[in-house]
Amino acid sequence: MQAKWRIGSLFGIPLFLDPSWFLILGLVTLLNALDFSRRFELVLAWSAGLAMALLLFASVLLHELGHSLVARSQGIKVNSITLFIFGGVASIDRESKTPGQAFQVAIAGPGVSLGLSALLYGVAQVVPSNSIGQVLALDLANINLILGIFNLIPGLPLDGGQVLKAAIWKVTGSRFQGVRWAAQTGKFLGGLAIAIGLYWILMEGQVGAIWLALIGGFVFRNATAYERLTTLQEALLQITASETMTHEFRVVDANQTLRSFAEDYILTDLQSMMPYYGAANGRYRGLVAIDDLQVIERSQWETQTLDRIVHPLSEIATVEEKTPLAEVIQRLETEPRNHLTVLSPAGAVSGVIDRGDIVRAVAKKLNMLISEADIKQIKAENSYPPGLQLPAIAQAINN
Repeated sequence: MQAKWRIGSLFGIPLFLDPSWFLILGLVTLLNALDFSRRFELVLAWSAGLAMALLLFASVLLHELGHSLVARSQGIKVNSITLFIFGGVASIDRESKTPGQAFQVAIAGPGVSLGLSALLYGVAQVVPSNSIGQVLALDLANINLILGIFNLIPGLPLDGGQVLKAAIWKVTGSRFQGVRWAAQTGKFLGGLAIAIGLYWILMEGQVGAIWLALIGGFVFRNATAYERLTTLQEALLQITASETMTHEFRVVDANQTLRSFAEDYILTDLQSMMPYYGAANGRYRGLVAIDDLQVIERSQWETQTLDRIVHPLSEIATVEEKTPLAEVIQRLETEPRNHLTVLSPAGAVSGVIDRGDIVRAVAKKLNMLISEADIKQIKAENSYPPGLQLPAIAQAINN
């Protein structure tokens, strides 16, 4: 089942519609048509109702476009804009690098909405009084005014929350502190909206208050998601390669023959996924790639040594012990092998890291429950669990 539909692009930014958009389109059309039917004939009222709904979402689109174009001016890639039941959302590759830039991106959306409101109020003054054009202009001006002011409420995921985040980031010097404060505010405001909405529904019989409760739920859920994501991002910067690596590797004599190596290690332990490193005279020579044995004729296995086929440490994927996990994750995504080699300050092999090791380290840091059986499965499949988008998160941090 398709999650969303692409409807085109604007300024090179793909535009998508979430299925929930059609629900709100129909509802807004119905409510506006019923309102207009008191003043205009039926066909005109329904046509105006549909036009009002479409213009509403055009306003939301311009609001998100404001965010997107400012972000793109800062070198941030905008992947898409999606319209859904509660408005719109712009998907970007990373956040701004400074609190000032973050403020610019955040304020751009409300700025567009408030600017549209002023423009439409001006249009309403020049079109014929009491005409359908004036009614549409005034209603749309009011909606953009509300949209702009509502989005300035200081709690994530609203734009005002992004402004608050930028302000706290500026004061404290920590983006993570800014997100935490703004997320906590968003959770409080979302919870308050849920409580008030439910009270009006249950105690006052105001069925329309369900929208307040739904919006509150949306704000609370997304503020919580921001908080969790920030906690994960901070963990990826705090955890180092030395805290993640394991000693699941073997050091073998680089001077032994290929035949000896195959008989002593490969043929006796066919299930092992451990990497092998050749060493001689007290120094690491490099990584032994098992696949390299396949391209050498068996007749030469008796005379050729491992030292002839090892990949020097300078030519394989390595990280230092102090490398942050975010960088480790991104580096692993660009390498053909399933693991990275961790080097000590002296240049010796001190450990190895694969995706299972990364998940184990993150789970330990964040007190997540994950079994060793799951870790083994991740290692065997060489892929992260569904829903744990570590490469994308790491890329956003490092960019």
